[in-house]
Amino acid sequence: MKQIIRHYSVGAVATVNDEGKPSVSPKATFVIINDNCIAFGNIRSPGTRANLLKRPAVEVNFTDLLARLAVRVSGQAEIVDKESISGQNLLSCFEQYWSAYLSAMPEFISISIDNAELIYSPAYDAGLRREELVKTNIEKLNKLANSG
Repeated sequence: MKQIIRHYSVGAVATVNDEGKPSVSPKATFVIINDNCIAFGNIRSPGTRANLLKRPAVEVNFTDLLARLAVRVSGQAEIVDKESISGQNLLSCFEQYWSAYLSAMPEFISISIDNAELIYSPAYDAGLRREELVKTNIEKLNKLANSG
């Protein structure tokens, strides 16, 4: 699961808005802090931020498009000012992977993980192997990339 989060760091973050409806927003600056915590940098995320201030429960989905695997992480989010002591503790993780974007991040969103699960595509139930799926999906993506 960590490998998927590291290699496919765009997470679809699900929060709940004021109307009680789901709100999903992609965030592309995820880092793994430790086995119990992941975080992303807040870059132009006013809706996600507002939802989390009122309702910190969050779910994030990371998808390995090639192998057709996903990781679903559920937890509690906390908004951490970059200049705070907690923010300074997170800073080194973000510097390692996202230093070019740090000036655009006034804060980090830290997620304490309650649950994480690996989700397999039904293609695995049909007997397909990872190698086959990766090859097929690379071919599909190459066709898309070259189609204009």
